[in-house]
Amino acid sequence: MSKKLILIAGPTASGKSSIAIKIAKKIKGEILNADSMQIYKEFNSLSSRPSKSDSKKIKHHLYGFLSVKKHFSVNDWLKLVKNKINQCIEKKKIPILVGGTGLYFSAITRGISKIPKVDKKVRTQTRNLYNEIGSKNFYKRLLLMDPLIKDKILSTDTQRLLRAYEVKKATKKSLYEWALNTKSEFLKFDIKKIYIDIPRDDLLKNINKRTEKMFKNKCIDEVKNFLNLNINKSLSANKLIGVKEINDFLRGVSTIENVKNLINIKTRQYAKRQNTWSRGHMNMWNKLYYKDSSLLAKNILNLIS
Repeated sequence: MSKKLILIAGPTASGKSSIAIKIAKKIKGEILNADSMQIYKEFNSLSSRPSKSDSKKIKHHLYGFLSVKKHFSVNDWLKLVKNKINQCIEKKKIPILVGGTGLYFSAITRGISKIPKVDKKVRTQTRNLYNEIGSKNFYKRLLLMDPLIKDKILSTDTQRLLRAYEVKKATKKSLYEWALNTKSEFLKFDIKKIYIDIPRDDLLKNINKRTEKMFKNKCIDEVKNFLNLNINKSLSANKLIGVKEINDFLRGVSTIENVKNLINIKTRQYAKRQNTWSRGHMNMWNKLYYKDSSLLAKNILNLIS
């Protein structure tokens, strides 16, 4: 009998975490994080990490464990999550991966390229170059070096641009050449793939509510503490929605209401990109949504049984 693995994806603020808890209670499951921003210990409210009460209801893994000062790749996450999945199986628990990071789910369902480790010197040079010439010029230089990345990586996706540049520089091969012969490490698992396809109007209401909740939960203090760490600007934690906007408020160049509005706008844009990713990379997933969370949970349980 195949080992079961449940994947629950969806745009930010679609209610994935609460649905996963309902499912986990019914099937003796444990929840594993598949969100690249919820890994950071310094960001609780700003990343909308599951609460302590949620973690008491069901065991959660890989949330808030990493310093924002650390570089963390998809490959790093895959190693950790593979270990946690095996631990769940050993305990006769069903692992449920929950999040909105498409590349994490792709690493599970399609595998990840076996790229040789890039020398630290090359990685440092790459990041120094990015900081020196800026994102637009860096993107232009990368296109000249590696034309294969055109239309595959957004010019604003700093982390992937840096990765593509350092891989090409270190190995003389494009990131996408390395991706040609990859396969999933979970082919022997019975993988159930669910995408929470929430309607736009419901999503916008959820986003607005979540932003208000973040401010009640002292997200301004989180950003203050983060900024005091003065980490390298190329690290992923800088990209978390709210960091720049709250920094503008702290510097006195924006009001709280304007900050909240900008966070809502950027979160909506991010959710749109997640849905676009799902249409291109998750077309074989089960996509569903019901406003009644109990009905949604019931339908998911029917799909995964």
